[in-house]
Amino acid sequence: MSLRNKFYDLGWLESKSYSFPLIAAGNLSTGGTGKSPMIEFLISNLKEHYKLAVLSRGYGRKSKGFKEVLVNSAAIETGDEPLQFKRKFPDVSIAVCEDRQLGIGLLEKDADLILLDDAFQHRKVRPSYTILLSTYGDLYVDDWVLPVGNLRESKSGADRADAIVVTKCPGEIGKAEMEDIRNKLNPKPYQRVFFTKIGYGNKIINESASKPIESLKYKQFTLVTGIANPKPLVAYLNDAGFDFTHKSFPDHHNFSLSEIEDLEKEDIILTTEKDFMRLQPLLKQAELYYLPIKTIFHGTSDKEFLDRIIQHININRKKG
Repeated sequence: MSLRNKFYDLGWLESKSYSFPLIAAGNLSTGGTGKSPMIEFLISNLKEHYKLAVLSRGYGRKSKGFKEVLVNSAAIETGDEPLQFKRKFPDVSIAVCEDRQLGIGLLEKDADLILLDDAFQHRKVRPSYTILLSTYGDLYVDDWVLPVGNLRESKSGADRADAIVVTKCPGEIGKAEMEDIRNKLNPKPYQRVFFTKIGYGNKIINESASKPIESLKYKQFTLVTGIANPKPLVAYLNDAGFDFTHKSFPDHHNFSLSEIEDLEKEDIILTTEKDFMRLQPLLKQAELYYLPIKTIFHGTSDKEFLDRIIQHININRKKG
């Protein structure tokens, strides 16, 4: 990976640039940094101002090549996260393609801004603005490359980022601690460091209904997760005093028939939004809900974060 990156940095391997803005969000670690909530934050704040498209690899899907994601698509064909984006933002173009150059070429005629989901290591494309996500308490500077640690590439890869976002911070984090983390990350002069936390919805939702999460307060339910890091969700539910058992599966897990049969025995299942995309078509008897989450910036830094991105977009549109 280090040699590969060096070859791209030296121009020995071609990294294609584009005449319109491409914003990439990704991480150095193997997952669980909050890419999906970040992409949704960007969609929510940019879709009214730009003709927006989102391109993802569609991790875990059984299909190959370029595929447009529709509201009625199946997660097995598109991946769970792209389907989640489409159902939440049906008017936004969402597509999956493992060849990002091909995907961009097919989307660019109908978009003036493309968001690239989980594209930090996809060096064949040169994003015009790159957002690197790293989890609070598990910063990339404290980690090591696989198999010793959980990094996909060397820590020096962070130099490619324009913004570094420390995700999943505690509800309250002081300025002194933020400054300590900034010093630890040691950003380059062109980089800015931001801090976000997870915001949980006050309703649980399925395809036909939504109700206050407090409706589960005096019921026993099963939490089912197939995500890289379920610890913050488990901690949130425990701290709120809910009575539940937790069944944890690997990230992007494709549930087997026996696992589904086992889950059908549960009365009430709460899951994450992306797990809901895979479980909903399979479960027929159990009462299934998901708890939505969102990215919340600490303080007023969301305005600075978006202003920097919008300024960048407008500069690149003028160049194009």
